[in-house]
Amino acid sequence: MAAGDNRGHGGNAGYDDLVDAYYSWDSNVPNHKKLGVGDPIALWDKVRLLGVSVIEEIETSAGLKALNRCPECGTTRISNRRRAEPRYRCMKCTYEFATPRVEVVDVIEYRARYDAAWTSLDGVLDGAEVRSLAVNVGDINAMRPLDWSAFRQALITKDAGRAVDRVTARVDLSWRPRSGGPIEVPHGFSHALVRVRRGQQQFREQLLAAQGSVCAFTGGAPARVLEAGHLYSYAQLGTHFKHGGLMLRRDIHRLFDDGLLAVQPLRLRVDVAPVLAAYPQYARLHDEPLTLRLKDEQVEWLGKHWNEHREPLSGVS
Repeated sequence: MAAGDNRGHGGNAGYDDLVDAYYSWDSNVPNHKKLGVGDPIALWDKVRLLGVSVIEEIETSAGLKALNRCPECGTTRISNRRRAEPRYRCMKCTYEFATPRVEVVDVIEYRARYDAAWTSLDGVLDGAEVRSLAVNVGDINAMRPLDWSAFRQALITKDAGRAVDRVTARVDLSWRPRSGGPIEVPHGFSHALVRVRRGQQQFREQLLAAQGSVCAFTGGAPARVLEAGHLYSYAQLGTHFKHGGLMLRRDIHRLFDDGLLAVQPLRLRVDVAPVLAAYPQYARLHDEPLTLRLKDEQVEWLGKHWNEHREPLSGVS
């Protein structure tokens, strides 16, 4: 379940998910060890089915997690109420309060990538239908076992059975570790408290509606390979600005974030770093115009990006 901002649980700040590419969780989550590479999965947002895929990779790291606890009994089973005051209510002792007690704990963080096989099924099943297909009906956990046969049959009745067959055909049990469990966390990670990108899905939807299924650098592309790229460091500012992004192909997004691709702000032409010259698909973008008209705010952000990644090099011989 990828609830995004539609979360009733107030025990933590949520997770950084991009529903058509990856899903995040940690070792505090029930069933956190149950997912493995090669597993078929279905994602939903409490309201509707979003899509299906197969897990290709699970990344692990050590981190810290902020837990919100009831000041009275200490549980994290607290409800985050949007329209009632005080904001929080404990689901265990019923105590109501405005500010939770925060505890920071060590966790193992997991991120499952599954974008290669992602198949959108947005709204084919509603939330009640998805809930009824859990192995344990009434299960309230974010990650819960799915009755795959019943799920397939439910999609067949909606003329979407081929989507499940496509995913099932990609399942290769040889991908799974011999132990059948998750990949063990490597040693040597530093601890960091992760800032969750709340509203990232809405930011992408707004950009996609405004820009269309187009990469600003390379042109038309399927929506499933496009990401909402911030033109600034979201990690530093923590805000989604209305005209602060562009739809970018995933590889272009990574290279832009690294400064290997930039946009000359006066001419609005692509600048390709010399290190990419050996790759024709990127080299040919050099000095080409962007594929869409920009808002003034976007040009300003691109200018700041240029100053960060190109201006410091202008005096280097």
